[in-house]
Amino acid sequence: MNERVLIAGFATRHVAQSAAKAGYEVCTVDHFCDQDLSWFTNDREKFTDLADLPDAISRILRRRKFDYFVPTSGAEILPVAIPLLGTDRRSIRRFMDKLDTQHFFEEICVPAPRILPEGEYPAMVKPRTGAGGWRNAVIETDAAMAAWRERYEDAPYIRQEIIDGVPASVCCIATGSQAMAVATNDQILRGGNGESAYGFSGSVTPTQNPAREEMQALAGWVAAKSGCVGTIGVDFVIGNDGPVAIEVNPRFQGTVDTVEMATGANLFSLHLNACQGMLPPKSPAASRVACRSILFADKDITINEDLSRFREFVADIPWPGTVFEEEQAVVSVYGWGPDRTAALALLDKHITTVRQYMR
Repeated sequence: MNERVLIAGFATRHVAQSAAKAGYEVCTVDHFCDQDLSWFTNDREKFTDLADLPDAISRILRRRKFDYFVPTSGAEILPVAIPLLGTDRRSIRRFMDKLDTQHFFEEICVPAPRILPEGEYPAMVKPRTGAGGWRNAVIETDAAMAAWRERYEDAPYIRQEIIDGVPASVCCIATGSQAMAVATNDQILRGGNGESAYGFSGSVTPTQNPAREEMQALAGWVAAKSGCVGTIGVDFVIGNDGPVAIEVNPRFQGTVDTVEMATGANLFSLHLNACQGMLPPKSPAASRVACRSILFADKDITINEDLSRFREFVADIPWPGTVFEEEQAVVSVYGWGPDRTAALALLDKHITTVRQYMR
């Protein structure tokens, strides 16, 4: 019988798909429970708010026994009585806190943005906890700073100098003492002037940035010194002076799909082996360029069409009849090709196809 894994968190489809392709029996606890999640899982529990996540996990544990537990965003530090396949919760807590992460970068002499004192502008303001960059904002005045604090109910935050450059990341695997870079990525951010401007909305793998080798080396050093195990992502901004480290994601990242599409590697297998102390003899080479873009609703809409007809180039597929409010993520769309230009051209073609069903 195949080993059974429980994957839990806000979004799990990307990890569940990788685990199922690696030959595991997969069950999930997920906020979305999209149509394609059902293709890769034997059982699922859906939850609405993160406060409901522990109860949802308890419900599925009453039905089944599991060999491994893999948390994604939102479930990283939950105490679950299943063998954890990933970084220990103490280390997770360190890298979930952006100020602690900043101190870590300074300790291991990795370039990172300077922390700004109160009153110095412009500043990149971020909540100390949280994933995806959705509440990050460039603040230029005391009044704007006060408004940001009021909007987020005085959540703890950090203020950093602004690094102009290209957002990028490196997917690594680590054993707790050794690490290997698996793939480099350009990150696609939401953009615009709203509060979601710095939110993650896709990736291109591999990056063609001239600084990619320097960034890859830095990421490997970060991953090896972090004490994390399994897959780990390191986010950068590549500026005029080279890569500057921004965050550490000690869990599966949103770039899983494009990394696997570009390299042919199975990240879940690499993750499990790394958790058991094994790294591959060499990093997988990219044989093509792969890209993903998350599409968002530009108004309140209902998806009435069955988008599974486009399963070759879409994922996170909503069930027909699903209602989305303006600004909510609707579906992921992919492109690929022998080079970046061809991959992005195919992505644009696929986005045009899907957008006609989002009106």
